[in-house]
Amino acid sequence: MGLSGPIFVAHPQIIKKRRRKRAPEELLLKALNPRGEITSPAAAVLRSLFERSHGVCKTEWVSLRRLHLINMQMRHIHAEVGAVAKADGSAIFEMGNTKVIAAVYGPREVENKGQQISNKALVRCEYSMANFSTGDRARRPKGDRRSTELSLVIRQTMEACIMTHLMPRSQIDIFVQVLQADGGTRSACINAATLALADAGIPMRDIVTSCAAGYLNSTPLLDLNYLEDSAGGPDVTVGFLPKLEKITLLQMDAKLPLDVFESVMQLAIEGCKAISTLIRQVLLENTKKLEYLRGA
Repeated sequence: MGLSGPIFVAHPQIIKKRRRKRAPEELLLKALNPRGEITSPAAAVLRSLFERSHGVCKTEWVSLRRLHLINMQMRHIHAEVGAVAKADGSAIFEMGNTKVIAAVYGPREVENKGQQISNKALVRCEYSMANFSTGDRARRPKGDRRSTELSLVIRQTMEACIMTHLMPRSQIDIFVQVLQADGGTRSACINAATLALADAGIPMRDIVTSCAAGYLNSTPLLDLNYLEDSAGGPDVTVGFLPKLEKITLLQMDAKLPLDVFESVMQLAIEGCKAISTLIRQVLLENTKKLEYLRGA
């Protein structure tokens, strides 16, 4: 009995020291969601401690996470329509921690008669990011180069699916704003705009969806978040019409071997098809809800 006291006191201290040494990586893996994304401030602090204590760079960190996760799993996706009451159509689209809101006005009379087109509708798009959407709180000037480029990309992608010839001498305005950014904002904006157009009753040839895929550490990755996107690997963003089997958008920021490019692009297309299924389910549920309210 005399020996049991010291052993009983010393043993937990040894265990505590061992646990304290292993705590950052163990607690971090528990704090991540099923895809391995950082969803809380506590997890962000743990990741920072882990990187400092182990000297892990971004590329190594992504590789470490992928050892514990499924490579080609998409982030959690959530979508809803009717987010803006005064808009003709609106939607919120979330891909992981990226959150985008879109509003559509029209078809309506063209404000500037000089821009009126006699045989089709005029489609305009405005993209913006909220100042609180990222960790950087610097004010972003309206109409900067990136916003102008993305506005053009979204407009051209939407024009490929909208049946503009059915609405001549009219105007359709699409407003998209990023509320929270964590990678894949371009794809999320296109998906949100598609939902908003459908909510507004704009005739479309097909539902256009978008998804990005990348290539990191010799592994194709689907639906990159900010950490994966900033690790330095190339990524491909695809806009796709599932029923027509047509690509309306294809952007790549780095060179890839042809065989690797085909596999990455096919992965992005599969992501687009999965998002299309979700969007159709959301629209069907919204239609059933409206029918129920009318019947009541």
